[in-house]
Amino acid sequence: MEYLVATGALLWVGLLLVPWRPWSTRQRLEALETDVVPGLSDITVLIPARNEAASIQRTLSALSKQGADLKIILVDDQSADETAAIAQSTFAGGLTVVEGSPLPSGWTGKLWALEQGLQNAATELVFLLDADIELKPGIAGALRQKLIEEQLDLVSIMAWLRMETFWEKLLAPAFIYFFKLLYPFALGNDPHLKLGVAAGGCILVRANALRNADAFRSIRDAIIDDCALASRIKASGGRTWIGLSRSVQSHRPYPRLGSFWEMVSRTAYTQLRYSIWLLLVTTLLMSLIFLFPLAGLFFCSPGGRYFAIIGICAMMASYLPTLRYYQRSVLWAPVLPLVGCLYLVMTWASAVRFWRGKRSVWKGRVYAR
Repeated sequence: MEYLVATGALLWVGLLLVPWRPWSTRQRLEALETDVVPGLSDITVLIPARNEAASIQRTLSALSKQGADLKIILVDDQSADETAAIAQSTFAGGLTVVEGSPLPSGWTGKLWALEQGLQNAATELVFLLDADIELKPGIAGALRQKLIEEQLDLVSIMAWLRMETFWEKLLAPAFIYFFKLLYPFALGNDPHLKLGVAAGGCILVRANALRNADAFRSIRDAIIDDCALASRIKASGGRTWIGLSRSVQSHRPYPRLGSFWEMVSRTAYTQLRYSIWLLLVTTLLMSLIFLFPLAGLFFCSPGGRYFAIIGICAMMASYLPTLRYYQRSVLWAPVLPLVGCLYLVMTWASAVRFWRGKRSVWKGRVYAR
């Protein structure tokens, strides 16, 4: 057992030392602070919306404060509620509501909605925005400035998730932490590497880059569509960037463990490419890094306990930057092993769903294997 405890400790120390620092929060972009209202006539916002009556008003109200001449296309994706009516009553000028057509075979709903929206966009830049995202004033201008000044083709922001209930405070920071471990921002931002990383809730992209890559159509069945889009843009010769921001906030609630569980299990097994072998390797790896350091404190010789302490300290050190950035107490750090085990169980739940014939479920749509 001492060897397993030592292996887990070395993995945590190695994570702290790798040059791309996936645990870091250094990739950031905040809203521009200026009294001048920027002109955004070269941007069209595409919002895919399916049964978003509870959130669309807040999203559009925030968009109205971004700048002058901003164009918005909301694709009402077969909603059964008042999404379209609320949108039209909230945003007076510059809003076009497209009534989405039925979902064709082989497409996921969000990508089909974005494809329909893109067909109606005529500007140089396209802003892909989820219906539950609230933008602080000035962030659209900051995204536009970064994309143009650094000659990028796609700029994306990982939204600040809601952290109000116990389960949100426990699981939301860890969700972003684990995402960054799986998809390191520094590697995704490197134009020389193939890895594509993006967060689908907030993406500013050049329209010609989308069209040249046939982006939505070429990834039409993707469940993790944001990273698939970034990979497609990079494969076509484009440059991408992703970062964190306090100016892009999701107001979609995940108040209970069950709601968070559903969100994670929707894509977890997809991230493992539906491979039982990757699932088993992930299970072994997470046991090594989360369970064995803790077990080593109680069931190992003094030498084994030494490695266990090193592993636990390195584990918490890697999590602290995320907790600090999201203004969480450092007292959440010791519960990371519990959170890691919960995410592992959610991943297995995602796999079981797949084995039962369902790739993913979202907004009443079931995507079969």
